[in-house]
Amino acid sequence: MHYSRLCALLIDCNTPDIDQAASFWAEALGRPIDPAHPGTRGPYRMLETPPDEPIVQIQRVDHESRIHIDIETDDIPAEVGRLEKLGASVVSRLERWVVMQAPTGQRFCVVRLQRPGFPRNANRWS
Repeated sequence: MHYSRLCALLIDCNTPDIDQAASFWAEALGRPIDPAHPGTRGPYRMLETPPDEPIVQIQRVDHESRIHIDIETDDIPAEVGRLEKLGASVVSRLERWVVMQAPTGQRFCVVRLQRPGFPRNANRWS
């Protein structure tokens, strides 16, 4: 048995200026940049997240700009296996997360726990 839930929306920006991109999305979404968040570093900028809402993170990338989701879980191997049974495939296994691709082509990540209150609002899988 394990749990998982939608964790974050990541806005992948192919841009040399991540601060300019983060400023745009902060204004567009009405969520200020959170400079004190431990996730705001290097190519990443975190926006302030209201309780019980998904994280919004802006990240500088080398691939085309797009938006992807993160699914957080208390058991990454079990969640990856569950999603593979649904038709998803593993693109790459990194140190702390797994990049997957849905049968319809969208990329997403399976990550360790990120948000407080887990497993509130999570699905229980057996």
